[in-house]
Amino acid sequence: RHDEGYRAALARLKAARVAENRFVNDIPEIMVMREMKQRRPTRLLKRGAYDAPGEPVEPGTPDSILPFPSDLPRNRLGLAKWMLDRRNPLVARVAANRVWKMHFGRGLVGTVHDFGSQGQLPSHPELLDWLARWFMDHGWDRKALHRLIVTSATYRQSSRADRELMARDPENRLLARGPKHRLDAEQIRDQALAVAGLLDERIGGPSAKPYQPAGLWEESGTGKTYQQDKGRGLYRRSLYTFWRRTAPPPSMLTFDATSREVCTAKRETTTTPLQALVLLNDPQFVEAARVLAETLLRHHPASVEARLTAACRALIGRPPTQPESRVLRRLFEEQWAYFAGDPGRAEKFLAVGEKARDPALPAPELAATTVLASTLMNHDDFVMKR
Repeated sequence: RHDEGYRAALARLKAARVAENRFVNDIPEIMVMREMKQRRPTRLLKRGAYDAPGEPVEPGTPDSILPFPSDLPRNRLGLAKWMLDRRNPLVARVAANRVWKMHFGRGLVGTVHDFGSQGQLPSHPELLDWLARWFMDHGWDRKALHRLIVTSATYRQSSRADRELMARDPENRLLARGPKHRLDAEQIRDQALAVAGLLDERIGGPSAKPYQPAGLWEESGTGKTYQQDKGRGLYRRSLYTFWRRTAPPPSMLTFDATSREVCTAKRETTTTPLQALVLLNDPQFVEAARVLAETLLRHHPASVEARLTAACRALIGRPPTQPESRVLRRLFEEQWAYFAGDPGRAEKFLAVGEKARDPALPAPELAATTVLASTLMNHDDFVMKR
């Protein structure tokens, strides 16, 4: 505490350790496992007791699927080659079924997590086998498989169905119409950012920390403090959102994203009032609605009707019907009158989000257009895929 030479040396040591830690932490690392030269013997445990070993066992695979080839090593490399063997259709069928579910909301095998005796039978077994074979023939190219499915005539059908067809096939197992299902949590957020022109499409990089309620990590007892990103990090694809299992992003959980504590092959889809509250009040969606409103106001400064039509095309993929147009026009007029009578409230509403608003646009009209865009984000067609 008192010797100047010692204190100076200690400060240099601390600075050197900090520099070392920064250098080491920035080096990309990957965990690698290596097979032991001599495999450790493994035995069955009688009644599961660790001190009651039974007969020895060796690695193997179900012969009912494909006997393990004698020329393959009985290790992870051999297992990988057995899984990708063209005589083994199981892996390709499971992969093709999961890709199909992503686009249709339901797999050709409804139990995407279970292809065993307790799982459902495929609705179109020949189609599933054909997709699996095509997938293998094209080098296990998942992007090509996605492209094949979304460009098919089956996928591009209209999702509309009359009462007779709905009564006959409510789950669309016969594929007589196009897919219709709620978007995943990540897709809903990405869609709002993309429509507003905010989505950062950079691939890879560190995790992103978008908007989150203040104090959430502290209240959950993580011992950590959430440091929200600034700038482009707020608008990265939801795939890159930082995820703490003890305190997951609440807006994601509200739309049925999993906590990631366990592997989940199929998410449950729920409908709750909290979802509407997220779309109306979450800073990410309010900011996206405001940025979109700025674009609408610049492109259609004098025509509210043109603004309504452009907003509907951008957010729900179609022009408004006449009843919708009347309701939306009345909403806009009511909100414009409200914000015109309280400019301070308009400025406070437009200040939500890190991105600064365009000061050249009139606050009451921009705020009213923002409410209009926010309302359309709560429309069923915004969160549903049809």
